[in-house]
Amino acid sequence: MLISGFVWVQGDRMKTDSIFYKIFQLAPNTFFELIGNCDSRTATYTFTSQAVKQTSFSIDGIFLPPPRLHQFPIYFVEAQAYKEEDNFYYRFFGEINLYLKDYQPAHPWQAVVIFTEKRFDPGVPHHYSEYENNPRLQRLYLNKLPPEMGERTLGLGLLQLLGTKQKQAPSKGKTLIERTRQELTDATSQRNFIELIETIFVYKFPHLNFQEIGEMLGLGDLKQTRAYQEAQREKQDEMLVKVVPLLLAQGLTVESISANLEIPIETIQRFIPAK
Repeated sequence: MLISGFVWVQGDRMKTDSIFYKIFQLAPNTFFELIGNCDSRTATYTFTSQAVKQTSFSIDGIFLPPPRLHQFPIYFVEAQAYKEEDNFYYRFFGEINLYLKDYQPAHPWQAVVIFTEKRFDPGVPHHYSEYENNPRLQRLYLNKLPPEMGERTLGLGLLQLLGTKQKQAPSKGKTLIERTRQELTDATSQRNFIELIETIFVYKFPHLNFQEIGEMLGLGDLKQTRAYQEAQREKQDEMLVKVVPLLLAQGLTVESISANLEIPIETIQRFIPAK
């Protein structure tokens, strides 16, 4: 059945949202494999992001079919890695409706919700009860996927790794790295997949340093990898978003903050609160 879809990802409070985007960017077919859509024409989809103009927010990931295929779905993808205090379905369906109002696309739509664990699903609120048993809403739980599903493709293996408990993760990670080396002959693609595995472990084991994670995966020290560099940037950003407004309130200039923190002025300027 060809219907459109909106994808929302829930899980632990770790940065798995960006990991989902990276997986879908690297291997877009992984999403269609996950939802059971085996139509070869899904290869024509474009994975991108798009702003909802009238409300000034952006839906970070969208699978767009070619305009000529009107019966094909639009897949709106939003990834989140934590359980919200409020029932997230209100925001989920609200953003879908705002997008449809803004763009009025010719394509139909369906909601696909991906949770890393089933316990993060708060349940559909009664205001949206019509979606409870409606094919427009498909809910998937990575920790409940059949074990053999991750063996089908490397992309599905990465998704399944996200839902794997810490105890089983090291052996699954090593197996996935070995599969990557065997199945991918292109050096760039192979490196990209292995770096995604590294990134998953960085957020799955936040108490370990990069040397320990590298040893766990049999890769050595990861400090020179992209995964390490991205994690360092995210830590810096988390610090700056708190510190910069405080220092500005104390009367420090952007230049002095830059000099004291030894961080470029351009970076500091990104964290100046909007007036």
